[in-house]
Amino acid sequence: MTDHIEIDRDGQVLIATLARTEKKNALTTAMYQALVEAFAQAGRDETIGAVLLRGKDGIFTAGNDIGDFLAAAGSMETSGGTLFIRALAAFEKPLIAAVDGPAIGIGTTLCFHCDLVYAAPGARFQMPFVNLGLVPEAGASLLAPQRFGYAKAAEFIMLAESFDAAAARDLGLVNAIVEPADLYAHALAKAQALAAKPRDALLATRRLLRGDPAILKARMDEELRLFGEAVRSPQARTAFMAFMQKKA
Repeated sequence: MTDHIEIDRDGQVLIATLARTEKKNALTTAMYQALVEAFAQAGRDETIGAVLLRGKDGIFTAGNDIGDFLAAAGSMETSGGTLFIRALAAFEKPLIAAVDGPAIGIGTTLCFHCDLVYAAPGARFQMPFVNLGLVPEAGASLLAPQRFGYAKAAEFIMLAESFDAAAARDLGLVNAIVEPADLYAHALAKAQALAAKPRDALLATRRLLRGDPAILKARMDEELRLFGEAVRSPQARTAFMAFMQKKA
Protein backbone atom coordinates (compact mmCIF):
# COMPACT_ATOMS: atom_id res chain seq x y z
CA MET A 1 0.00 0.00 0.00
CA THR A 2 0.99 3.66 -0.20
CA ASP A 3 0.41 6.72 1.95
CA HIS A 4 -1.08 8.37 -1.15
CA ILE A 5 -4.12 6.06 -1.04
CA GLU A 6 -6.08 6.16 2.20
CA ILE A 7 -8.35 3.16 2.80
CA ASP A 8 -11.13 3.53 5.35
CA ARG A 9 -14.40 1.85 6.13
CA ASP A 10 -17.79 3.16 7.22
CA GLY A 11 -20.17 0.30 7.93
CA GLN A 12 -20.52 -1.75 4.75
CA VAL A 13 -18.74 0.82 2.58
CA LEU A 14 -15.03 0.77 1.75
CA ILE A 15 -13.71 4.27 1.07
CA ALA A 16 -10.62 4.83 -1.10
CA THR A 17 -9.24 8.38 -0.96
CA LEU A 18 -6.63 9.73 -3.39
CA ALA A 19 -4.28 11.65 -1.11
CA ARG A 20 -1.37 13.06 -3.10
CA THR A 21 -2.66 16.60 -3.06
CA GLU A 22 0.77 18.22 -3.55
CA LYS A 23 0.65 16.69 -7.06
CA LYS A 24 -3.10 17.17 -7.57
CA ASN A 25 -3.58 13.48 -6.78
CA ALA A 26 -1.77 12.47 -9.97
CA LEU A 27 -1.70 8.68 -10.00
CA THR A 28 1.52 6.69 -9.75
CA THR A 29 2.14 2.98 -10.23
CA ALA A 30 2.17 2.51 -6.45
CA MET A 31 -1.19 4.29 -6.15
CA TYR A 32 -2.72 2.14 -8.87
CA GLN A 33 -1.42 -1.00 -7.16
CA ALA A 34 -2.93 0.13 -3.84
CA LEU A 35 -6.29 0.71 -5.52
CA VAL A 36 -6.19 -2.72 -7.17
CA GLU A 37 -5.50 -4.25 -3.76
CA ALA A 38 -8.38 -2.27 -2.27
CA PHE A 39 -10.78 -3.55 -4.94
CA ALA A 40 -9.57 -7.11 -4.36
CA GLN A 41 -10.11 -6.70 -0.63
CA ALA A 42 -13.61 -5.29 -1.16
CA GLY A 43 -14.47 -8.08 -3.56
CA ARG A 44 -13.42 -10.80 -1.12
CA ASP A 45 -15.03 -9.28 1.97
CA GLU A 46 -18.69 -10.29 2.09
CA THR A 47 -19.38 -7.58 4.67
CA ILE A 48 -18.48 -4.84 2.18
CA GLY A 49 -21.38 -3.88 -0.07
CA ALA A 50 -20.03 -0.87 -1.98
CA VAL A 51 -16.88 1.14 -2.68
CA LEU A 52 -16.63 4.93 -2.63
CA LEU A 53 -13.84 6.73 -4.51
CA ARG A 54 -12.94 10.31 -3.70
CA GLY A 55 -10.05 12.77 -3.75
CA LYS A 56 -8.62 14.66 -0.80
CA ASP A 57 -8.83 18.42 -0.23
CA GLY A 58 -11.18 19.28 -3.10
CA ILE A 59 -9.10 17.53 -5.78
CA PHE A 60 -10.15 14.32 -7.52
CA THR A 61 -7.16 13.58 -9.77
CA ALA A 62 -5.04 15.23 -12.43
CA GLY A 63 -4.71 11.83 -14.12
CA ASN A 64 -1.50 9.89 -14.59
CA ASP A 65 1.74 11.19 -13.16
CA ILE A 66 3.46 11.62 -16.54
CA GLY A 67 6.99 10.99 -15.28
CA ASP A 68 5.94 7.81 -13.50
CA PHE A 69 3.83 6.79 -16.50
CA LEU A 70 6.76 7.11 -18.93
CA ALA A 71 9.01 5.11 -16.62
CA ALA A 72 6.47 2.26 -16.56
CA ALA A 73 5.31 2.47 -20.19
CA GLY A 74 7.48 -0.40 -21.42
CA SER A 75 5.02 -3.07 -20.29
CA MET A 76 1.53 -1.70 -20.86
CA GLU A 77 -0.24 -5.01 -20.33
CA THR A 78 1.07 -5.33 -16.78
CA SER A 79 1.29 -1.64 -15.88
CA GLY A 80 -0.42 -0.35 -12.76
CA GLY A 81 -2.86 1.72 -14.81
CA THR A 82 -3.86 -1.27 -16.95
CA LEU A 83 -4.38 -3.49 -13.93
CA PHE A 84 -6.48 -0.77 -12.32
CA ILE A 85 -8.85 -0.24 -15.24
CA ARG A 86 -9.26 -4.01 -15.59
CA ALA A 87 -10.09 -4.21 -11.87
CA LEU A 88 -12.61 -1.38 -12.32
CA ALA A 89 -14.36 -3.12 -15.20
CA ALA A 90 -14.41 -6.50 -13.47
CA PHE A 91 -15.55 -5.28 -10.04
CA GLU A 92 -18.98 -6.70 -9.23
CA LYS A 93 -20.12 -4.49 -6.36
CA PRO A 94 -21.51 -0.94 -6.61
CA LEU A 95 -18.99 1.83 -7.23
CA ILE A 96 -19.68 5.43 -6.23
CA ALA A 97 -17.50 8.48 -6.93
CA ALA A 98 -17.42 11.86 -5.23
CA VAL A 99 -15.71 14.29 -7.62
CA ASP A 100 -14.44 17.76 -6.82
CA GLY A 101 -11.87 19.80 -8.70
CA PRO A 102 -10.00 18.30 -11.65
CA ALA A 103 -10.94 14.87 -12.98
CA ILE A 104 -8.47 14.46 -15.83
CA GLY A 105 -7.89 11.39 -18.01
CA ILE A 106 -8.51 8.35 -15.83
CA GLY A 107 -10.27 10.73 -13.44
CA THR A 108 -13.02 11.03 -16.05
CA THR A 109 -12.91 7.57 -17.61
CA LEU A 110 -13.21 5.76 -14.28
CA CYS A 111 -16.54 7.54 -13.80
CA PHE A 112 -17.99 5.52 -16.69
CA HIS A 113 -17.51 2.43 -14.52
CA CYS A 114 -19.20 3.92 -11.47
CA ASP A 115 -22.86 3.30 -10.76
CA LEU A 116 -23.36 6.68 -9.11
CA VAL A 117 -21.27 9.83 -9.51
CA TYR A 118 -21.74 13.01 -7.49
CA ALA A 119 -19.83 16.17 -8.29
CA ALA A 120 -19.19 19.53 -6.67
CA PRO A 121 -19.92 22.63 -8.79
CA GLY A 122 -16.18 23.14 -9.28
CA ALA A 123 -15.53 19.69 -10.74
CA ARG A 124 -13.90 19.75 -14.16
CA PHE A 125 -13.71 16.73 -16.47
CA GLN A 126 -11.36 16.18 -19.40
CA MET A 127 -10.08 13.31 -21.57
CA PRO A 128 -6.92 14.77 -23.17
CA PHE A 129 -5.62 11.53 -24.70
CA VAL A 130 -5.46 12.72 -28.31
CA ASN A 131 -3.61 15.86 -27.20
CA LEU A 132 -0.89 13.57 -25.83
CA GLY A 133 -0.73 11.48 -28.99
CA LEU A 134 -2.70 8.64 -27.35
CA VAL A 135 -6.07 6.93 -27.67
CA PRO A 136 -8.75 6.65 -24.95
CA GLU A 137 -8.55 3.95 -22.29
CA ALA A 138 -10.82 2.18 -19.80
CA GLY A 139 -13.36 1.49 -22.53
CA ALA A 140 -14.12 5.19 -22.96
CA SER A 141 -14.27 4.89 -26.76
CA LEU A 142 -17.26 2.57 -26.26
CA LEU A 143 -18.82 3.97 -23.10
CA ALA A 144 -18.67 7.69 -23.95
CA PRO A 145 -20.73 7.39 -27.18
CA GLN A 146 -23.20 5.15 -25.36
CA ARG A 147 -23.60 7.69 -22.57
CA PHE A 148 -23.19 11.00 -24.44
CA GLY A 149 -24.18 10.20 -28.02
CA TYR A 150 -21.58 10.28 -30.81
CA ALA A 151 -21.45 14.04 -31.35
CA LYS A 152 -20.69 14.90 -27.74
CA ALA A 153 -18.32 11.95 -27.36
CA ALA A 154 -16.35 13.24 -30.37
CA GLU A 155 -16.31 16.73 -28.88
CA PHE A 156 -14.91 15.62 -25.55
CA ILE A 157 -12.60 12.84 -26.76
CA MET A 158 -11.36 14.04 -30.17
CA LEU A 159 -11.25 17.76 -29.40
CA ALA A 160 -10.34 16.88 -25.80
CA GLU A 161 -12.33 19.84 -24.50
CA SER A 162 -13.00 20.02 -20.78
CA PHE A 163 -16.52 20.18 -19.36
CA ASP A 164 -17.93 21.21 -16.02
CA ALA A 165 -20.19 19.49 -13.51
CA ALA A 166 -23.38 20.89 -15.04
CA ALA A 167 -22.44 19.55 -18.48
CA ALA A 168 -21.48 16.20 -16.93
CA ARG A 169 -24.89 16.01 -15.29
CA ASP A 170 -26.66 16.89 -18.54
CA LEU A 171 -24.62 14.25 -20.39
CA GLY A 172 -25.52 11.57 -17.87
CA LEU A 173 -22.05 11.11 -16.40
CA VAL A 174 -22.99 12.71 -13.07
CA ASN A 175 -26.13 11.96 -11.05
CA ALA A 176 -26.27 15.21 -9.10
CA ILE A 177 -24.29 18.33 -8.23
CA VAL A 178 -23.67 18.73 -4.50
CA GLU A 179 -22.03 21.58 -2.62
CA PRO A 180 -18.41 20.80 -1.65
CA ALA A 181 -19.12 20.80 2.09
CA ASP A 182 -21.81 18.15 1.62
CA LEU A 183 -20.32 16.11 -1.23
CA TYR A 184 -18.61 13.36 0.74
CA ALA A 185 -21.50 12.85 3.15
CA HIS A 186 -23.99 12.76 0.29
CA ALA A 187 -21.99 10.21 -1.72
CA LEU A 188 -21.36 8.11 1.39
CA ALA A 189 -25.07 8.07 2.25
CA LYS A 190 -25.89 6.83 -1.27
CA ALA A 191 -23.16 4.18 -1.03
CA GLN A 192 -24.53 3.04 2.32
CA ALA A 193 -28.04 2.89 0.87
CA LEU A 194 -26.82 0.60 -1.92
CA ALA A 195 -24.79 -1.55 0.47
CA ALA A 196 -27.89 -2.09 2.64
CA LYS A 197 -29.98 -3.50 -0.24
CA PRO A 198 -30.54 -7.27 -0.60
CA ARG A 199 -27.12 -8.22 -1.94
CA ASP A 200 -27.95 -10.92 -4.49
CA ALA A 201 -30.76 -8.88 -6.06
CA LEU A 202 -28.59 -5.76 -6.19
CA LEU A 203 -25.63 -7.47 -7.85
CA ALA A 204 -27.82 -9.30 -10.35
CA THR A 205 -29.56 -6.03 -11.23
CA ARG A 206 -26.19 -4.31 -11.66
CA ARG A 207 -25.06 -7.05 -14.07
CA LEU A 208 -28.24 -6.67 -16.10
CA LEU A 209 -27.86 -2.89 -16.29
CA ARG A 210 -24.25 -3.10 -17.44
CA GLY A 211 -24.83 -5.64 -20.21
CA ASP A 212 -22.44 -8.14 -21.76
CA PRO A 213 -19.00 -7.69 -20.15
CA ALA A 214 -17.31 -9.40 -23.11
CA ILE A 215 -18.11 -6.41 -25.34
CA LEU A 216 -16.43 -3.99 -22.94
CA LYS A 217 -13.45 -6.29 -22.44
CA ALA A 218 -12.92 -6.60 -26.21
CA ARG A 219 -12.95 -2.81 -26.61
CA MET A 220 -10.58 -2.33 -23.69
CA ASP A 221 -8.20 -4.89 -25.23
CA GLU A 222 -8.28 -3.01 -28.54
CA GLU A 223 -7.72 0.33 -26.82
CA LEU A 224 -4.78 -1.14 -24.90
CA ARG A 225 -3.17 -2.46 -28.08
CA LEU A 226 -3.47 0.90 -29.82
CA PHE A 227 -2.46 2.77 -26.66
CA GLY A 228 0.70 0.67 -26.41
CA GLU A 229 1.59 1.48 -30.02
CA ALA A 230 0.81 5.17 -29.56
CA VAL A 231 2.80 5.63 -26.36
CA ARG A 232 5.96 4.54 -28.18
CA SER A 233 5.39 6.92 -31.08
CA PRO A 234 7.49 10.06 -31.66
CA GLN A 235 4.30 12.15 -31.55
CA ALA A 236 3.44 10.96 -28.07
CA ARG A 237 6.99 11.43 -26.79
CA THR A 238 7.05 14.98 -28.13
CA ALA A 239 3.69 15.72 -26.52
CA PHE A 240 4.81 14.26 -23.19
CA MET A 241 8.02 16.29 -23.18
CA ALA A 242 6.10 19.47 -24.03
CA PHE A 243 3.66 18.75 -21.21
CA MET A 244 6.42 18.17 -18.67
CA GLN A 245 8.32 21.31 -19.74
CA LYS A 246 5.13 23.34 -19.39
CA LYS A 247 4.68 22.05 -15.85
CA ALA A 248 8.32 22.61 -14.88
